[in-house]
Amino acid sequence: MSELYLAGASIAVLILYYIYKSVLSSPSPSPSPTHKPMKICNIYIYPIKSLRATTLTTALATQHGFQHDRSFMLVQVLPDGTHKNMAVSRYPEMTRFFPTIDIDKGSIAITYRPVNPAQAPRTLEVPLEPATSDLERFDIAMHGSPTPAFKMPGQYSAWFTECFAYDVMLVYLGENRREVLFKDMVVKSAPTAITSLFKPNLPSNQRITFADCAPYLVVSATSLADVSSRLPPDQPMDVTKFRPNIVIAGAPSPWEEDFWRRIRIGGVEIVMMHNCVRCASVNIDYETGRPGTGESGAVLKKLQKDRRVDRGAKWSPVFGRYSFWGTAKSPSQVFAVGDEVRVVEVQKERSVFGKPILG
Repeated sequence: MSELYLAGASIAVLILYYIYKSVLSSPSPSPSPTHKPMKICNIYIYPIKSLRATTLTTALATQHGFQHDRSFMLVQVLPDGTHKNMAVSRYPEMTRFFPTIDIDKGSIAITYRPVNPAQAPRTLEVPLEPATSDLERFDIAMHGSPTPAFKMPGQYSAWFTECFAYDVMLVYLGENRREVLFKDMVVKSAPTAITSLFKPNLPSNQRITFADCAPYLVVSATSLADVSSRLPPDQPMDVTKFRPNIVIAGAPSPWEEDFWRRIRIGGVEIVMMHNCVRCASVNIDYETGRPGTGESGAVLKKLQKDRRVDRGAKWSPVFGRYSFWGTAKSPSQVFAVGDEVRVVEVQKERSVFGKPILG
């Protein structure tokens, strides 16, 4: 009986603590949800991580992200035989590769466009979902979240090697997925009635592809316009430099997405868990495949003036929200440009970027 009493008392304390934290301890008022519905204005996927975006009008949304998003990646093969993951922040020349998807053919066409106009573009076709039974396993370690993957056949890596002029390997993820490493995303046991109070309404087995941190990156077109206003009129900010999956139009004011907690698109709730903190990759000149110069090469510095709003990454400006699949009527749903988006929950304070639980 005493054990039951103690358990009941513990539950009561937890509930009171939760109420205190959520109602009494907030130093700032809660923003109001956006009542006027917004719309999806752009959908992007990146079938090969860090190459140019592929623009879609519709995409199949799943718990792990959009279908075919970041299912391939490139690694540099170093002279000593070790490998280095390639990302646009360190390899700006990756911006000269343009992938398009042909669903009917089941392939990705990657066109390499050299900066030198005297050099002709060249194109490679890669199967969209290659069979893996005969492919050699290759282990990828990314941000402390490892996964098995597969080496693609040599002719594909040879093509990229010729384009980059150094040794490169194309790697395919297959059905493998990586662990999400935000501390508040790790579920070590089945949720209880009490722990569910402290957790967002998320499936317990969140896994991701070769995306850095989350299945979806959601940004606001209104905030993008604010960034463009800091640049010369003839140099508007290219939203794809922020590498979003979903761009939402119609937010009444810039940066209100900092406080969005849940949005609804059709029968799916997307839970916006963390800010996306930015690095010098936003300064890259996509036309030259090199670090940008002039005003467009100083975007990061311009954002640092007033967008260092995350206490967990105080030196990095914020643009966009790392987002996860929440409650849904089905395991997948087609999202389309023009779909209505509603904010169904806001949070009282900006989220704090969580450090990875590993590494």
